Amino acid sequence: MKKLTLLVCLSLCSIGLMAQEENPAYYGQALTLGDCRQMAVEWSKALQQARTREEMAGYDRKVALSYYFPKVTAAGTYLYNNRDVALVSSEQSARLQNMGTSLENALWDEANRQVNLIENQYVREIAKTAVQKMYENPNRTDIATPVNAIGEEIDKALHPDMHHLLGGTVMVEQPIFAGGKIIYSNQMASLAKDLSESQYEMKEAEILLDVDQAYWQIISIANKKKLAESYSDLLHQIQKDVESAVSAGVSTEADVLQVKVKANEADMMLTKASNGLTLSKMLLCQRIGLPLNTPIVLADENLEVIPVPGKPAYKSLEDIYASRPETRSLSLATKIYDKKAKVARADYLPTVAAIAAYTVNNPNLYNGFQNNWQGGNLTAGVLVKIPIFHAGEGYFKYQKAKAEKKLYQQQLSDARELIELQVTQQRKLFDEAGEKLQMASSNVDAAEENLRSATLGFEAGVIPTNTVLAAHTAWLSAHSELIDAGIELQMAAASLKKAEGNNN
Repeated sequence: MKKLTLLVCLSLCSIGLMAQEENPAYYGQALTLGDCRQMAVEWSKALQQARTREEMAGYDRKVALSYYFPKVTAAGTYLYNNRDVALVSSEQSARLQNMGTSLENALWDEANRQVNLIENQYVREIAKTAVQKMYENPNRTDIATPVNAIGEEIDKALHPDMHHLLGGTVMVEQPIFAGGKIIYSNQMASLAKDLSESQYEMKEAEILLDVDQAYWQIISIANKKKLAESYSDLLHQIQKDVESAVSAGVSTEADVLQVKVKANEADMMLTKASNGLTLSKMLLCQRIGLPLNTPIVLADENLEVIPVPGKPAYKSLEDIYASRPETRSLSLATKIYDKKAKVARADYLPTVAAIAAYTVNNPNLYNGFQNNWQGGNLTAGVLVKIPIFHAGEGYFKYQKAKAEKKLYQQQLSDARELIELQVTQQRKLFDEAGEKLQMASSNVDAAEENLRSATLGFEAGVIPTNTVLAAHTAWLSAHSELIDAGIELQMAAASLKKAEGNNN
């Protein structure tokens, strides 16, 4: 049993340490609104994805920049042919291989022909005998064999080994003119990088507003909980006083029942506030990346008075349009599709590139088809490609990109109108929340005075129980409305900041 208890304790400690390592910010200190905003930015999965898209856009920009530089490629090939290559026919090959024998036979035939041309018979017979002896002499000079060897060597050279072909090429290509496609592609990539940053800011603004609302919701419920605790304690004290008055015979059981009902309502209100506070903190934990059951404490949770935010400095609509990531995103998208239209137009413009290549072959094509890698071939030139007919493909792409640009221009115009309406609405809501706070503060003063008078009259026995209970209810309602008005003003300030593009 002791081992099991020790194991459970160690497990709980390890879980706590793991949570502390994941998010150390909330340990040992109360979380401020700035802490919550920072943690939400760091732990938001949506912002992590936005940062990844921003990183991807940065790589796209580097890819587009690489188009300015030459491209170097290397290629190697191997081919097998089941038939060899012969540069001479079979008859010519046979003659080459036997050209020494043919030459020797031709020489002896010519010698015999010349002997037969001698007119003197006696001399002719002597010459024939001499030629015959020379032909039959085993020590005579051999002409056929060396010449046949030369012919065989020539024949072999005319039958290169083309069964196995090896080749290698290194090519360099430098674009010179591409119809502006490279320039516009780089501009598009740069704008896309800015667009990803703007989309990140837009997502960040949404998350920060959610965190602000969750934070101030906790402050609201925490103050209402304290208010409910005070109200519950007060009613229970009144209940004791009324019960003592009943014992003294100056109050009735009906008065006790009235107080008990109100006390039970106050206890239920306190329970709801406690549960609401727990759920609100769980929501904030989810927003800032903490485990849902983390026992967080907020820096403003125990404030007696909710701070009143100042009204932001006036900003013109043009400054707001420039600050809002939505309008920046649509403006950048419009520019991107303008560049895209120019890239599409470049598809039906000529392109010019300088090329150079170095090629080696085995068998060597430049030295008698020898099976070696000695020597290669360097080529250089200019490649010009002119599109002639593509069934209007480039034109239609160009028109589509222009239509997309027009679409984003229309969306930008709509967004500017909606932003103007939103800013006007949020400014009015902020002013209304400020007026409501002033009225709620005035009501609290009146409720405090009314409660003081009712309490004095109740203690003096000149005011009935239901009157003092009504005064307490009015006091509770006034303080609750004051809390609501203060939180509403904070919410309105956060929404106004977002509407005007002030997210810091």
